[in-house]
Amino acid sequence: MSAQILDFPTRPSRLALRLEWFATERSVLLAIWALYFALRVAVLLIEVAPTADAEWHYLRAASLAAGKGHLDGADAGAGAAFWSPGWPAALGFAFAQFGTSPVTLGIFNLISALLVGLLTLVLGRRLFGSEGAARLGLLLLAIYPNAIGYVPLALAEVFYTLLLMAGCWAVVARENRWQLVGAGLIFGFATLVKAQTLALLPLLFAIDWLRMKPMGKRLPKLLVDGLLVMAVAMLVALPWAVRNRAELGHWVAVSTNDAHSPEAPVVTTPIAATPDRALPLTPAKVMPLWLSDGEAEQAYRAGAPGYARFESLYRAVRWGNQVYYGLLMAGFALAFAVMTARRLHDRIRWAGWWLLPYAVALYPTIICLAFPGQSRFHYPVMPFVCMAAGWVLVAALERLAWRRRRVTIH
Repeated sequence: MSAQILDFPTRPSRLALRLEWFATERSVLLAIWALYFALRVAVLLIEVAPTADAEWHYLRAASLAAGKGHLDGADAGAGAAFWSPGWPAALGFAFAQFGTSPVTLGIFNLISALLVGLLTLVLGRRLFGSEGAARLGLLLLAIYPNAIGYVPLALAEVFYTLLLMAGCWAVVARENRWQLVGAGLIFGFATLVKAQTLALLPLLFAIDWLRMKPMGKRLPKLLVDGLLVMAVAMLVALPWAVRNRAELGHWVAVSTNDAHSPEAPVVTTPIAATPDRALPLTPAKVMPLWLSDGEAEQAYRAGAPGYARFESLYRAVRWGNQVYYGLLMAGFALAFAVMTARRLHDRIRWAGWWLLPYAVALYPTIICLAFPGQSRFHYPVMPFVCMAAGWVLVAALERLAWRRRRVTIH
């Protein structure tokens, strides 16, 4: 005689009901958006003058808006190539339409930040297949102090993050090759903002290749797709290279802050020639990229007239941000381990689009092998970090809710 085990219906736990409410209730999403918007509008009320790099970009944008060109000086001088022209060009266009002022800058960055939030939500849904995780990722980004602090600053990070995420979305969600042309245009302009952007493309298409079978048959098509995006991006950047040849007397494909110097093309030669000396220095280069956070506070210290009066508050926010950043990065690392263990346990193919946040984090890390790292360089990675941290937290809560279920006997 055999016994049959019946799986009785279960009453959802209170935690499970709250998770369902968080993931499905429209008012929850509206509240997250309201918080996201309000915090970024509030920081725009702080007066902060552009200094250092931000001042350089602001002056170039003002020069372009006035029709004077991308010059070394604000009013005169030779054509500049100290940085790539993408950010000054975009900001200069806004200045030309609405006036050169910190208000125009702030509104431009606010719109960019809102679009970054939207892409965090839609990419979170796509990469991790969970509405709750996507919403929590957006919430984590909404209250992230360093992300908020950049909105009034004349630095490229907010706008560049928008371009980087939009390019990734165009590749991940594509349905035809015309969308890849759009991705190439986005990545091309992103390259004109930060010259190292194209280093991400091989990682992006490597994930696409690894995530599905048959890998051998898919490889030629993906190579064509990747080369198409790369070619369009390079075409976008080509006019700047031609302009540099005319202005500087030598070819500079996409300029950096050393491109105005004739010695710029050979600055990395010692690294290539002496790898035995360069490799031990790698940790020292990578640590500044990832250990510290909250560098926006430095811009307020240098440019905010009221900083001295509220210095203790600024410093408290900086330290609170560092703790929050540490928790986000711990969640980011834990998400990788948990997702790997879960997919291996369920015998699901390990590679998938969920690896995109880690590819985006890997790309500035690789760049730091040739150039010194700065905490500012990881700013565009943080929305992806929030997506992964949001997923692992929701996964943990769902597991806890399942353990707390109550059996109901009818």
